[in-house]
Amino acid sequence: MRVLILGSMPGEMSLRMGQYYAHRQNAFWKIMGDLFDAGRELTYDERIARLQSHEVGLWDVMMSCQRAGSLDSAIARESILPNDFATLYAGMPALTHVFFNGAKAEETYRRHVLPGLGAHYTHLQYTRLPSTSPAHAGVPYLKKLEAWRRILLAFE
Repeated sequence: MRVLILGSMPGEMSLRMGQYYAHRQNAFWKIMGDLFDAGRELTYDERIARLQSHEVGLWDVMMSCQRAGSLDSAIARESILPNDFATLYAGMPALTHVFFNGAKAEETYRRHVLPGLGAHYTHLQYTRLPSTSPAHAGVPYLKKLEAWRRILLAFE
């Protein structure tokens, strides 16, 4: 993978279905359809395979946390347990860019992950993108898509 897209923590529906961005109103798969032909018209496995064929990976900053509901704002800060990024990155030597799906993913990564990585991964470029969550419906789809097009620059 050359690009990694990080969410904060899957919502209730995504956890229940075992799929990233399972909520139908989440704009993530519509954006992936526009950027990589990995939209909802494909099965979930086909969408993941399509992203992987473009060297794009998905993961979450948090391995676990406690929250009521699906909103990032409901995450109990003291309950956050981050994923093991040092091990992940060790297996991704071609990785150059990390994109955050929203502010909570970036904030949690910078607070809970980045300090533990040391100087090993200073070559990575980090970019926060607007959240695709339906809770952030105030940003119109076309503005989100325009911002998310920055992912394509990682391949130039």
